[in-house]
Amino acid sequence: MSTPSFSTVPITFVQQLLDGVCLETKCRERLLQESGIAPKLLDEDGARVTTEQFATLYQRLARELDDELPGMFSRPARNGTFKFLCLSVMEARNVRTALYRFTRFFHLTLDDIGFEMSRQDALTRVALMPRQPSAPANTFAQEILLRLVHGVISWLAGRKMPLARVDLAFPRPAHAADYGTLYPGPAYFDQPVTALHFDTALLDGPIRQDQKSLAEFMRRAPGDWLFNSFPERLVSHGVREYLQAHLAAATGIDDVARAMHVSTRTLSRRLRDEDTSFQAIKDELRRDVAIERLTKTGTPIAVIGAELGFDSPTTFHRAFKTWTGSTPGAYR
Repeated sequence: MSTPSFSTVPITFVQQLLDGVCLETKCRERLLQESGIAPKLLDEDGARVTTEQFATLYQRLARELDDELPGMFSRPARNGTFKFLCLSVMEARNVRTALYRFTRFFHLTLDDIGFEMSRQDALTRVALMPRQPSAPANTFAQEILLRLVHGVISWLAGRKMPLARVDLAFPRPAHAADYGTLYPGPAYFDQPVTALHFDTALLDGPIRQDQKSLAEFMRRAPGDWLFNSFPERLVSHGVREYLQAHLAAATGIDDVARAMHVSTRTLSRRLRDEDTSFQAIKDELRRDVAIERLTKTGTPIAVIGAELGFDSPTTFHRAFKTWTGSTPGAYR
């Protein structure tokens, strides 16, 4: 598994990651710069960074603090915690047993939140159970733990494990539109507990990883377990993939519907069911590709705009400012 190309996350992810730790200003700015993130972007509510930039910041922060869940909990997860976690679950007889071992591992290492694994009819639920009064308000840590569960289990199974549903014990956040990328299943907010629901039958599969693949998984951490794409599950991902292959073309919803062998009305309805629209997907893709190219290439801004299908640099500048609150030059 690898970090999806041309993917970005809202600047709130960076803000929340940094809010949980105590760093001197010079150290904070150094880590941001080393991760390719301009510090002034923290003041732009609509700004976004690439998943690679966020994962790099996370990795550097974890090393700086000797805490692989940087500042999220009262007891740090010392460097090496995730490696020992993976070693402890790799020898399980199947994914279900590995998932149970995962929950028990964090029973030993976390004081603030515990995991509870239970079976409900055809589904297996892994819920986060607060142990400290402050834990329910720590929504960012809950999101990170859910990604850790899903990322590690998907890696062990050698496949992108679908989710029957995702329950979140907090109100719908401003970045809820990004949940389609973060979690391959429908998300429900304001639920009694935060939990992932797996199809129990899918957990009977074997463990498909070994020491060699573990080394590569650790080398790319946390990118692999934080950001996995799941294009085979959601219609919106299929639309995004088609648009990505035809970036410079004036592609409309009719073109995509024909390519997906459905009517335009059916495609619109399915996208609406996933709480999105064709135009929203197109704008998000062009925004993400623009940020990727602005931060990782020397391609002139006007050329990037043309490659994304904009008929003039002015139109591209205006759209980018609408998407992020900043001009393309701010990312340069």
